[in-house]
Amino acid sequence: MIWDWVLEPLQYDFMVRALATTVIAAVVCALLSCWLVVVGWSLMGDAVSHAVLPGVVIAYVLGAPFALGALVFGLLAVGSIGVIRGTSRVKEDAAIGIVFSTLFAFGLVLISVTPSQTDLNHIIFGNILGVSQGDLLQIVVLAAIAFAVLIIKRRDLTLYAFDPTHAFAIGLSPRLLGALLLGVLALTAVVALQVVGVVLVVAMLIIPGATAHLLTDRFGRMLVIAPVMSALCSVLGIYLSYWIDAASGGLVVVVQGCVFGLAYLFAPRQGVLGRRMWRRPGHNSAKIEQNDPKTAG
Repeated sequence: MIWDWVLEPLQYDFMVRALATTVIAAVVCALLSCWLVVVGWSLMGDAVSHAVLPGVVIAYVLGAPFALGALVFGLLAVGSIGVIRGTSRVKEDAAIGIVFSTLFAFGLVLISVTPSQTDLNHIIFGNILGVSQGDLLQIVVLAAIAFAVLIIKRRDLTLYAFDPTHAFAIGLSPRLLGALLLGVLALTAVVALQVVGVVLVVAMLIIPGATAHLLTDRFGRMLVIAPVMSALCSVLGIYLSYWIDAASGGLVVVVQGCVFGLAYLFAPRQGVLGRRMWRRPGHNSAKIEQNDPKTAG
């Protein structure tokens, strides 16, 4: 019976916590990923997700919450990238590469020299099945803050993403909005850290938004499609990890990647194969252009 396959994992508290944690992280990451994809900050997401590693290790050594150390180093990475970009001739992509690779390497060094009864490699690869009640509460609080900021400031952030010049003209500060988005990025990376680890956080921050971007031209719809798709992929990934006894975080990302592949091939307007099917005789291309927000007005 299919219901046995669905209900059996829910008999275990660690699976329930894993599902709850993964869905929460997936929704917040997917929401933010819509802005990251539009603004072109995919590499910035990679930088922040890797840069938090030394903060987590230091927090462990000091007996502080992992999230605190990760958040501090995430903000430090964002600030360092901004300073290097603004005070030298080094371009943004180079600054990002320098900061995230240096901090990530520093984290690996700290792990290698830190005596620990805990396997700190879980920080790198994730340990979603080991999430405690306290970890879940911490993730819920951080995710709620990030989610609230994105929803409350969604109009300003959307205008900043598409037309920062117009945002400045109507009295908004593109610099402050960019800093706000980077701050939320650091917070969200901390949320996802427990689920998939440092290495795969960037996937949860980019794949959902990129998939939604292939499926629709309307940003408002992206903000719905990406979280829903990401949450469903997360649930499927966790269930697959239970039944085939494989890495949970890795399977969550693999499922998201497979869905992106399907969208890349079969999306009605942007898919490689779907585009050809959509343009076959019988379709009204005039209606398509009329409804396309890129050509409207």
